[in-house]
Amino acid sequence: MSKVFKDKVRKKIVADYGNLVSKENIDLQELQDAISRVVEEVARREPQGLTEQDKKRIIQELIDEVGGLGPLEGLLKDPNITEIMINGPQKIYIERSGKREVSSIKFDDEAQLMYLIYKVLAPTRRHVDETTPYTEVTLRDGSRANIVIPPISLDGPSITIRKFMKEIKSVEDLMKLGTLDKRMADFLVSCIKAKVNIIFSGATGAGKTTTLNVLSSYIGNDERVVTIEDTAELQLSQEHVVRLEARQASIEGKGEVSIRDIFKNSLRMRPDRIVLGEIRGAEALDMLQAICSGHAGSLAVLHANSPHDVISRLEMMILTSGVPLNLEVVHRQIATTLQLIVQQEQLIDGSRKITHITQVSGMKKGQIVLEDIFVYDMHNIDEHGIVAGSWRATGIVPGFYEAFRKEGVVLPKEIFSEG
Repeated sequence: MSKVFKDKVRKKIVADYGNLVSKENIDLQELQDAISRVVEEVARREPQGLTEQDKKRIIQELIDEVGGLGPLEGLLKDPNITEIMINGPQKIYIERSGKREVSSIKFDDEAQLMYLIYKVLAPTRRHVDETTPYTEVTLRDGSRANIVIPPISLDGPSITIRKFMKEIKSVEDLMKLGTLDKRMADFLVSCIKAKVNIIFSGATGAGKTTTLNVLSSYIGNDERVVTIEDTAELQLSQEHVVRLEARQASIEGKGEVSIRDIFKNSLRMRPDRIVLGEIRGAEALDMLQAICSGHAGSLAVLHANSPHDVISRLEMMILTSGVPLNLEVVHRQIATTLQLIVQQEQLIDGSRKITHITQVSGMKKGQIVLEDIFVYDMHNIDEHGIVAGSWRATGIVPGFYEAFRKEGVVLPKEIFSEG
């Protein structure tokens, strides 16, 4: 009964207060007053036997729906929830403190879920329809949403939201979460300041973009930073930042701007640093060539399961770029430009940890040589499923250690002592 009543209220709100609900920044008090008036008007005209508590619930649900993201508002505000996965209107899963569970939240129907999708996409250049049934978009709070609709999503619209964790701002925050220890934090911050070229790698959901976001805050405020992303997700705090985002083709199939297109143009923008949200294809070669031409301190994200997998994926991307290069040349290009790989994983207990900090040490017999500087050793899993482990230094001093002194970065060699 309340669903029918709410549908009638929703339609009247759109009809009577179209100018209000179509605003990008809605005055929530004005919206609440309008919805309350409509609820009372519909209740007088068509009595439904609703209690005052029912009315208050419907008013709040409609405020969340029109002024926010409907049933998802509570989930987005919960700081312990890191991911929201919507499989159609009736199945919503969440990741809370690293563990996945089913949420009691549901949408009324598929129409309400599609209304949410169109609301999310309205302020952006993105769209979904039968010919382009998927897209990615950044929400107002910085969270990233992947959207897939029928016909390729067989059980109704699907949305996956990776929440932006506002409270993770410094390496100290990462240390509190158990992502890394102090020696590793000091080393990585020094690498950022000394303009070491770093790739942050890991599987989906490992936390690599969050780690890059945090470490990028240690880039000097006097540097001009250009960020390039498929979907804007990075939140840099420096003043001199140029944020660039790829664009998908329009409904007519025109206007697409790829990551590679943006990257090539960014080199003409006099950047001191280039931060690439994610390497997915031929832009891998452009990035390495840019580093060779003097753009040191570049940072990028790559999906890979290990440091060795990073090299394999870069090889594949470069070889499929359309530029005629043999494998030896590709190896040499990687070995002379990439300096450090930061591998991050989500462990079985849901915790996210940096498991390898690995330097690229040049070539030997035609192959790229990788050396671990810090590693995470997993010791055991207790009866509650909690992973016990520790980080250790391998005793290897990075080959680029001299770069710290040249940039005026103080980092004692003792932090690399084995153990």
